[in-house]
Amino acid sequence: MTQPDLTALLARAERVLAQLEAWLPPAPPDIDWSAHAFRWRKRGTRGWLDAVRHIATINLADLQHIERQKQVIDRNTRHFLQGKPANNVLMTGARGTGKSSLVKAMLAAYAEQGLRLIEVDKSDLADLGDIVDLVDDRPERFIIFCDDLSFEEGEAGYKALKSVLDGSVSSSGDNVLVYATSNRRHLMPEYMSENLSAKHQSDGEIHPGETVEEKISLSERFGLWLSFYPFRQDDYLDIVNYWLTDLGCTADQVAQARTEALQWALERGSRSGRVARQFARDWAARTV
Repeated sequence: MTQPDLTALLARAERVLAQLEAWLPPAPPDIDWSAHAFRWRKRGTRGWLDAVRHIATINLADLQHIERQKQVIDRNTRHFLQGKPANNVLMTGARGTGKSSLVKAMLAAYAEQGLRLIEVDKSDLADLGDIVDLVDDRPERFIIFCDDLSFEEGEAGYKALKSVLDGSVSSSGDNVLVYATSNRRHLMPEYMSENLSAKHQSDGEIHPGETVEEKISLSERFGLWLSFYPFRQDDYLDIVNYWLTDLGCTADQVAQARTEALQWALERGSRSGRVARQFARDWAARTV
């Protein structure tokens, strides 16, 4: 091959490589292990841990009227950090009552002791095995956080989560726990027809059908279940008062806010902690 032919061939090869590079996704960035929180990001088939630069900070003291739930998850998290046996946690119940905030409060309380948070979208749960492998040799302790978790029939993330929680041949390691929140206790839709497959034994014992058993089996893999309930009116007003005081309102201003706080909750059909904080922000902005 002559020199001009070789030059032309190399130039053509470079053009082909340039076109391929335009189609291929760029390599994921290096992981910044100094960060306290991460999100699992996907580009094509590649995933990586993306450091969260601005973490939403909330303290345990900010969460009102969920004292038992706070005590249980705090104890479990401390055991996890100390290398003692600890459980995966499923938090279910009324919206806006502090389920997600409680996980963030754990990070705020224990990040300096080595706790780290990895937020994973439901659509990316099939990558849980890859995430566990990434952090396997790290000295930190990682909570994989799945917010508002639920599944439909046949979703890939369902089996991946079951394997990480319990049941896979490979261990998920002692430096990883899963904390999840959901509005469904069994994480999957339940239908009346499924109850028709239940079996009644001669001694009166009832055995659920296979479909029901399958749905229950996922939630049972969480060692701790924490239930959250709608707040009473007085609880809601306590939370409003807490946030108004935190935002600089005087005692007289807090007292004046009562009627409007109740109207605010009525319009939204909820007396949740989230609604209380939203009202407090609005009232404080107009009053202080």
